[in-house]
Amino acid sequence: MFGRRCAVDSVSMTAPKHAVYGFLGRNGAGKTTTMKMLIGLLRPTSGVARVCGVDVAQDRRGAARKIGVLLEAHGFYAHLSGRENLDLTRRLLGLAATEIDRVLEVVGMTRDGGRRVGDYSLGMRQRLGIARALLGAPPVLMLDEPTNGLDPDGIADMRLFLRELPIRAGATVLLSSHLLGEIEQTATHVGVIHEGRLVVEGELARLKAELAPEIGLRVDDPARARAVLQSLDLTLSEDAEGLVARLRPGNDHDQVCAALNRELVAAGVAVFAIGARARSLEGVYRAASALSQSRFAESV
Repeated sequence: MFGRRCAVDSVSMTAPKHAVYGFLGRNGAGKTTTMKMLIGLLRPTSGVARVCGVDVAQDRRGAARKIGVLLEAHGFYAHLSGRENLDLTRRLLGLAATEIDRVLEVVGMTRDGGRRVGDYSLGMRQRLGIARALLGAPPVLMLDEPTNGLDPDGIADMRLFLRELPIRAGATVLLSSHLLGEIEQTATHVGVIHEGRLVVEGELARLKAELAPEIGLRVDDPARARAVLQSLDLTLSEDAEGLVARLRPGNDHDQVCAALNRELVAAGVAVFAIGARARSLEGVYRAASALSQSRFAESV
């Protein structure tokens, strides 16, 4: 609670081992508060914060062993080498010196470990931060905006690295980002938090099929087609490929396709193509937010 406002309400996230779990939510939805409670930076007003079954408040050291964290601020000493920076954390955790070699190999920085951190690129600092989070082999990694500030090549490189990270590290990755496109290309599972509640969670491919069905249309007169279809209960947009009709949860895809085609033909609009389109994470996110709002409306 922040004053009288409940920032997080009964959030329970479940991710399979070795998954990349995209944690999504607009600013103020409760995403950052949830993450801070999981790593012990905030105490819940009521209830319990647990990581892999360990109560963070009751056993903070035990919980810390379960989760490695990379926040936006790295906090490295620029005049020290990557190895020396890792060694400081390794000593604090009471780990064997061999841990440094292990985590540097996992993040692909064995050759660069002896260089000054001040000479590292931002992408290398991000990898070093992940290496530090991997010390002690925690089963969960929490990465907050790992592509933030990277150039296009750096983002592509980090994207590939994150997809491989669960197998390399033997861990489940909790990935927080406001870039839906990056989450879509990286995550295997997602959870959407809205107004402090986890409203949708599951395998991304399944959620795309269930929550974000889309129909693509190519017609001779898009403006006229949009005017004709305004009466239907659909969200219409337009992109380089043509018109896009986003279905609502529960809509029958075939029935909607038939209705669209019937209305357009009756109005004299030529339909060149109509059918299912590749779903997007943005569609899942919008559908989840709409679903949450409808549930809230029903409860008041």
